Amino acid sequence: MRKLSRRAILFGSGALLGGALTSRLSADLPGNDGVSWIRPEGGPGRLNDASGLSATPVHSHLIIKDKRGDALAAALRAEIANARAAGRPVNVGAARHSMGGRAIPRDGHAITCQGGFVEPDSDNGTFRVQAGTRWSEVIAALDPLGFGPKVMQSNNDFGVAATFCVNAHGWPVKLGPMGATVRSFDMVLPDGELVTCSRQQNAELFGQTMGGYGLTGAITQMVVEMAPNRRLVPQFEEMRAEEFGARFVEALNDETVSMAYGRLNVERASFFEKALLITYRPTDDQDALETAGGSNMAAHVAARVYRWQLGNEPFKSLRWWFETELGPALGGGAVTRNALMNEPVITLDDRDPNRTDILHEYFVAPERFTEFLALCREIIPASYQEFLNVTLRFVDRDSESVLAYAGVPRIAAVMSFSQEMTARAEADMARMTRAMIDGVTGIGGTYYLPYRPHATPEQLLRAYPRAAEFAAAKRALDPDLIFRNNLWDRYLVTL
Repeated sequence: MRKLSRRAILFGSGALLGGALTSRLSADLPGNDGVSWIRPEGGPGRLNDASGLSATPVHSHLIIKDKRGDALAAALRAEIANARAAGRPVNVGAARHSMGGRAIPRDGHAITCQGGFVEPDSDNGTFRVQAGTRWSEVIAALDPLGFGPKVMQSNNDFGVAATFCVNAHGWPVKLGPMGATVRSFDMVLPDGELVTCSRQQNAELFGQTMGGYGLTGAITQMVVEMAPNRRLVPQFEEMRAEEFGARFVEALNDETVSMAYGRLNVERASFFEKALLITYRPTDDQDALETAGGSNMAAHVAARVYRWQLGNEPFKSLRWWFETELGPALGGGAVTRNALMNEPVITLDDRDPNRTDILHEYFVAPERFTEFLALCREIIPASYQEFLNVTLRFVDRDSESVLAYAGVPRIAAVMSFSQEMTARAEADMARMTRAMIDGVTGIGGTYYLPYRPHATPEQLLRAYPRAAEFAAAKRALDPDLIFRNNLWDRYLVTL
C-alpha cells in the first residue's frame, strides 16, 4: 500500500464534467429587487445546457438572486401564475449542467435561483440553505466552523436543491445519494401553495421530489445534514479490474475509511484491464485544519494532462502511470475533507468549440462488476467516441426516491467522453448509449437520467420500473402540467 497525494495529482477524483459550466444564455436584462428577466422581442429566446446540444426555445428566463423566505416564494408564485395564465410550462434550474434539457421548459418560463443564505445549526448537525445556493457557498460558510456537506457532488458549482432534484451522489462512504441527508424542504407547488416536506410531513411528496427533476414544484429552502471536517490521508492500491468490486466492498468494511473512489485504465489496447482504489482515512492530528481553498496550479496542470489524452493513446498510458506511480511518489500529504470536494468543474473545461464532454453513469451491484467490465469492453471501444475517464464510487441503497437508481448498494461508474459536435458523432453516441443501457439493465443495473436523452422509453421503464407511478403522482399534483422539462416531454408524458 502506498500513500497518495492530493486529488489534483490524480487528475480529478470526481465526475470530470467538461464542457460549459453554465447554460449558454443571452445577456440578462436586470430588473429590480434582485430579479431580472429575459423576455425577447420578436420571438422566443433559447437556453442550452452543458452539452451544448440541447438548445431549446423558451418564452422567458427569470433570474432570482439573493431572495429568501416569503420574498422568494412570492417571486416564484408570480412567475408560475404568469405561465399558467398563458398556458406555458415552468421549470427551475441552477447551473443547468444536465445534458438533455432536464431543466429547460420548452417554450416556457425558465427560472434560475442564485445566491441565498447558509445557516448552520451545529447542535443538530444541519444547515438551512436557500435552494439556489451553490455548494461552494455552503463549504465557505461551514468550513470555518469545522463542518462540511455530508454528501455533495464531487464539484462545487451546482445548486443544493438541484442536487436533491437529480438525487446526485458523492464519494463519502458508506452513504446513499445526497437526498438521504436532507431533513426537510419548503416548496411552492404548481397551484402556488407553500408546503413543508420531510419524512414525517408530506412524506410521499418528499420521495417524489427527491430525484424528481423539478417536476413537482419549486423548492425555496432546505434543511440538510452536515458532517465534521477532517484531515484525511489517502492510500493507493492497484489491482486487476476484475478484483475491484470485491476489494471495494472489503475496503468499505473498514470503518475508518470515510471517502473512497476507484479508476479504470482507458487505453483501447488494454481497456478496463487495470483498476486502482483510493481510500481516505483520518490522520491522528486533527488540530488547526487548513482552509478549504479552490483550484491550485496542480489542479490546472492535471486538467491539461487530462485533455492531452484526446486522440492520443500513448498519453492515456502515460496518464495511468502518473496516477499509479508518479502521484504516489510525489505526494503523500494529508488533505481536508472539504478541500477534496471544493473543486469547480470549470477546471476541466475543454475549451474546444467543436467538441463537447458527455457523461454517462451506470449503477451495478458489486457482485456483477466483472460482468459490467465485459460488456464495456465489448461496446465502448467499438464506437469512435473518445473515452477520457471513468470514476468508480459506492452508493448505498436508496429506498426513498420514487425514481431511485440504487435499489440495492451499487458501484457507480461515472464515464466521461469527448464527442464531436456533429450529427455523425451524435448518432454514434446514441447507438453506443442504447447498447450500454441494454447491457447494464441485463445484469440488474440502472443508468442515470440527467444526461443525453438517447435511451428509448422502453429502456427507461426497464431501469426505472416506478416511472409510471411517478407520472401518475405528478398528474395528480399538477393536473395542468405546469412544471415540465425534456424528461417529461420525451419519456413520461405518455405514461
